[in-house]
Parts: sequence; structure tokens; C-alpha cells
Amino acid sequence: MASKRNLKKDFDYLVSEVISDCYTYMLINGDKKRDEAIAIIESILDKRNDLIHRIKHPAKKDDRKAVKNHYREVQNDMLKAIDESFTKLSELTK
Repeated sequence: MASKRNLKKDFDYLVSEVISDCYTYMLINGDKKRDEAIAIIESILDKRNDLIHRIKHPAKKDDRKAVKNHYREVQNDMLKAIDESFTKLSELTK
């Protein structure tokens, strides 16, 4: 299992990539679909905050298997959220 610190750093890096791509999209396209790009940024930041909270407060601290499963679920949820955000952004660019 990766450390909590590394998980948070990885999540912050991935979220910053999504935000950077959204701002690049807004820079290139101007005001066209600007609100949708901002909505993507807001949703990924909300998801990031939720997942960071879940990292800091695991459900069962006594059971090692439960803790591993908890962090695995958190990691999978973040990857799904990142993928969904990039998918939404790619839909905007069409």
C-alpha cells in the first residue's frame, strides 16, 4: 500500500492536470463553453476534497484488510473521477 502522503500528492498532481487542461481549453476557445469547463473544474475539486477527507479518516483502523480495501477504493474512485473529467473535457472539444 502506498503511503497517505504519496496518495495525496498523486491526487493533487492528477487534479492539477485536469485543471490545467481546462484552462488551456478556455484560453484557446475563449468564452465558448466556458461554463462547462468551469463546471468540470468545480466537480473535480469537490471530488478531490471528498477523497482527501476519506484518506485522512479511514472507517476501520484496527482491521488491516479493511484499511487496505478502503485505500484501494479511494484510489479507484479518484482514477474514475479523473477519467470522467478528461472524458467530459474531450466531449467539449468536439
